[in-house]
Amino acid sequence: MNDSKVTEASSERTLDVYFNFRSPYCYLASKNMFSIVDEYQVNFLWKPFGGWSGRSSPERVKTKIHLVRQDVARSCRKMGIPFSPPPIETDPTLAGAISFAAEKEGLLKPYIIEVMRKEWAEGRNIGEIDVLFEVADKIGLSRGIVEEASSSKSYLIQMDANWQEAQSKGVIGVPSFTVDDQIFWGNDRIDSLKDHLHELRLRKI
Repeated sequence: MNDSKVTEASSERTLDVYFNFRSPYCYLASKNMFSIVDEYQVNFLWKPFGGWSGRSSPERVKTKIHLVRQDVARSCRKMGIPFSPPPIETDPTLAGAISFAAEKEGLLKPYIIEVMRKEWAEGRNIGEIDVLFEVADKIGLSRGIVEEASSSKSYLIQMDANWQEAQSKGVIGVPSFTVDDQIFWGNDRIDSLKDHLHELRLRKI
């Protein structure tokens, strides 16, 4: 087997990552989704949403929040990670906008991990810029960059465009990962995604 051929073939594969910081299932996914890049050298395309995009409607949330929190709490115990839900009014839009700036600075991975830790492990409101300043300080992202990103209309437009694109593909929730025409919805589908990427890699050899 020629390892260089495997790497070359894998690096051509594009992975679209659809994500909303307000989803507890995205919190679970943030703990292992980067292993996909490490193992398969995919082209990781970050496509966050803001507001309610990719999530259940506010009315639906009222009826399912207790069930979801029980479910996520069980998963967190199994994974050995803390779970402390944020205030119900938390809006993910600001965190999503700033993630674009973090990506430009080469800090996307630590930004995602730390934002999700603040929100879902500490129960903090990531809709407050002071919380995101704490994240920035922790990962080495300039507060000036955070301030600039927080008022960027282009980032808001991009998040809306991401959601429109996702829907056009058939994506209905977060986290979702797409490779060509294949959609993997949910943190519990990451293993299936890896299996798919492995199969694609073998076909290239």
